[in-house]
Amino acid sequence: MLDRTIAAIATAPGEAGIGIVRISGDKAEEILKKVFRPKKAIGINEIASRKVVYGHAVDRKGEVLDEVLAIIMRKPYSYTTEDVVEIHCHGGIVSVRRIMEEVLRNGADIAEPGEFTKRAFLNGRIDLAQAEAVIDVITSKTETGLNAALNQLEGELSKEIKVIMDMLLSILAHIEASIDFPEHDVEEITINNIKNILIEAKSSAAALAESFDEGKIVRDGLSTAIIGRPNVGKSSLLNLLLKENRAIVTEVPGTTRDIIEEYLNIGGVLIRLIDTAGIRETEDIVERIGVERTKEAINNSDLVILMVDASSELLEEDNDIIDLIRDRKVIAVLNKTDLGFAVNETYLAELFGDDNIIEMSVKNRIGIDRLEERIKSLVFHGKLSISKNKMVTSIRHKNLLDRALENMEKALSSIEDKIPVDLISVDIREAWSNLGTITGDTVQEDIIKEIFSKFCIGK
Repeated sequence: MLDRTIAAIATAPGEAGIGIVRISGDKAEEILKKVFRPKKAIGINEIASRKVVYGHAVDRKGEVLDEVLAIIMRKPYSYTTEDVVEIHCHGGIVSVRRIMEEVLRNGADIAEPGEFTKRAFLNGRIDLAQAEAVIDVITSKTETGLNAALNQLEGELSKEIKVIMDMLLSILAHIEASIDFPEHDVEEITINNIKNILIEAKSSAAALAESFDEGKIVRDGLSTAIIGRPNVGKSSLLNLLLKENRAIVTEVPGTTRDIIEEYLNIGGVLIRLIDTAGIRETEDIVERIGVERTKEAINNSDLVILMVDASSELLEEDNDIIDLIRDRKVIAVLNKTDLGFAVNETYLAELFGDDNIIEMSVKNRIGIDRLEERIKSLVFHGKLSISKNKMVTSIRHKNLLDRALENMEKALSSIEDKIPVDLISVDIREAWSNLGTITGDTVQEDIIKEIFSKFCIGK
């Protein structure tokens, strides 16, 4: 695979100020000689590494394709640690495509999604956790998310994982010593060392695993479902929060029949807002499907915004919805306060807490600031601080940490049961392997393929 020279358009499709064609591999410089003509008479091999050179991209006949800048980044000082060439041209669709076609015609293969970053991993420049952070940097929607991704890209998470792996490796070394040198009677000392180191390793791994509750919100956003019976103002609230008319609003109950999702940044907190269909009994097949999707959204949400009509008493439909969300984190929005006040606020405060009751008039834009502040305060207790070395944002990493913790717990139980050390080592080695799958030290090819398939072509 690594013997191929690959190429891809590294910029997004469409019209822009600049377009980039990226090439990586042993033939990169050779291909540049065929498709690039410097303005000044200079050989391609005379161009200094990482120096920008002005000239023209040309086809086989020497016809000019575009006015361009070319950069050579010779190995090992490049993104992939291979010879890398970039051709920067005008960002029009045709210009970039023509240069890309000429590069392919001269011996490059089209890169697979994420293949440049995959090569950086396979060539040892970054580990697997750092490689995964690249896509998180690209897709970050808030500064908080970007900072977390950059910390992981810098290797902060990997350092923590490798410290734990080294602890487990030292235990395995102790066990090997007790097996290989039984005549020295080191069994009791070894068991005590194993237990102490294992407890410390387990504590460190548990701290990382616990950080995922915050990390997944930083990366993917706080999943927030806006629910309520029909016509209480759910779509109007969505539009007010987004400051645009995203959802259709009418006085006809049942207007929203499907899930509408949008992202919102509230004080650095990424919120994934989900406007749902009003929950009620209905004979309409389409609306009934929407209601089922609403119930599914409730189950998958981190936060529920319950909307009720403040100008009327709670109806049976309201109470049915309340029964669905009693065990969820809830903010109750009492809307339409401009029409009067008839709802039992005391009852709702007993259910969800005084701080989680927000009186609003969406129509008159009253109470929106308090709602936003309350949402923010529920996330990280209102404080957004990214610990450089203790933030797990990937569900893959969380699952592997959980498996490693199970392995370590089994090993500790085996120690208490006085199981022979050679049997205890099986669980410890499995814990080490699970942690190594996070960094790529023990990962299998199919997992690597799955991870990089999620990348864009050109990265």
